[in-house]
Amino acid sequence: MQAHDIMISQVYKVKEADKVKTVIEKFSDHRISGLPIVNERNEILAYISDGDIMRYIGKKHMTMDFYNFAEVYELDKEYFAQRSKSILNLNVMGIAKKKVIKVQWDTPIEEIATILGEKKIKKVPVERRGVLVGIISRGDVIRHVFQKFL
Repeated sequence: MQAHDIMISQVYKVKEADKVKTVIEKFSDHRISGLPIVNERNEILAYISDGDIMRYIGKKHMTMDFYNFAEVYELDKEYFAQRSKSILNLNVMGIAKKKVIKVQWDTPIEEIATILGEKKIKKVPVERRGVLVGIISRGDVIRHVFQKFL
């Protein structure tokens, strides 16, 4: 079994010129947590996830005391609200991951399972001849691998 056998071919995605607001709307409307970012030729440029958004809106300060190094998370409701609102008009490429882990159309399912597990990612875009053709989630792999045993 290969990527094209299990991938979802109707992929939600955003364009490189889109704003983060569009991403958040797609996350909410489609109950998803990540999107490939493509150019006008449908080539994968980056990937944006709910984790990228959380890292942007969160506030973290590093402190060091005499005995250890610690991360201190400060709660500041006004700052959080401002930061959350300000992200909406940012370009998606400003916070997305440019190094995209992706698989090819003919990648074996065993390799896809390894990538998803070792890289600790939820989804992987599928590419054929340099363009986005699908997406595979951990759930897709599990369903296809175990359907014959259940």
